[in-house]
Amino acid sequence: MTAIYFDSTMDDDLRRQRLYAGDIFVFASRASIQSLCDLAREMVEKAFAGLDPITAQYQMPVEKFVEIFAPVKPQFIHDPRTKQLFQRVIEDLGCDSSKTCIDVPRLRAVTHGGYLTSGVGYAHHPHRDTWYSAPMCQINWWIPLYDFESESSMAFHPRYWNNKVTNGSADFNYYDWNANGRKNAAKQIKEDTRKQPKPEEPIELEPEIRIVCPPGGAILFSAAQLHSTVPNTSGRTRFSMDIRTVHIDDVLAMGGAPNIDSNSPTTSLRDFMHAIDLTHIEEDIAALYDKAPATAGELIFKVPKAS
Repeated sequence: MTAIYFDSTMDDDLRRQRLYAGDIFVFASRASIQSLCDLAREMVEKAFAGLDPITAQYQMPVEKFVEIFAPVKPQFIHDPRTKQLFQRVIEDLGCDSSKTCIDVPRLRAVTHGGYLTSGVGYAHHPHRDTWYSAPMCQINWWIPLYDFESESSMAFHPRYWNNKVTNGSADFNYYDWNANGRKNAAKQIKEDTRKQPKPEEPIELEPEIRIVCPPGGAILFSAAQLHSTVPNTSGRTRFSMDIRTVHIDDVLAMGGAPNIDSNSPTTSLRDFMHAIDLTHIEEDIAALYDKAPATAGELIFKVPKAS
């Protein structure tokens, strides 16, 4: 049974154990997260040049929307303020910055009515992030930039926390994804042809959990949670960011949520940086998670500079 904790004061060690057991944590708006959202909104709104980003899709063809939004994603990642502000967020929420590692924050846009469902606006099918080579100890932080509705939220599918789903994770190579799949996102407009791990059997999406929190709030959940993008029928584009963290003690212990159906032979761990100094996780630690020699492709995702 999944429990949802609101504004919990639980310490991070216990919170991680609850997350690894399938629970979800939700936090109301707080100043540290709001500062990060302010930076992201500033970039998004500047890019759309006077148009309201949440309704801009009605004023341009989808190709133009992609042309505008695609460069904002690497701009946000490369801005040094982004990581500095998230360092403050994790400390505010009780994480030990000397033991917490972070991935780069990523901006997302989910448009209304199927306007853009591919590439930079990919509407995620039901999946676990662990199918995409995430370690079982990864925690996802999901943060909305603007008000949003249940009709444009994420959905969690808790019945599958303990139930296996036949999926394509065994054929997913994260290093090839870094070298090709991610770099080609902006080219995927009408249809997304990138190979991604998906369910390979019918699944029941009900019952599902949808959580709505204010801008500057956050939803924390395990990378092992089966979740999906709700088809957006709200009339507004949903902008959000997501950030991933791992605790180095859990990485070394190969701990985290139970692995019931994730079989990727590769790992995303090399993308993670120690929060305290932004140095990457050591190679000998990341290599523990490879099921085969890591050779072809890009072992660490190299975010292209915004043009």
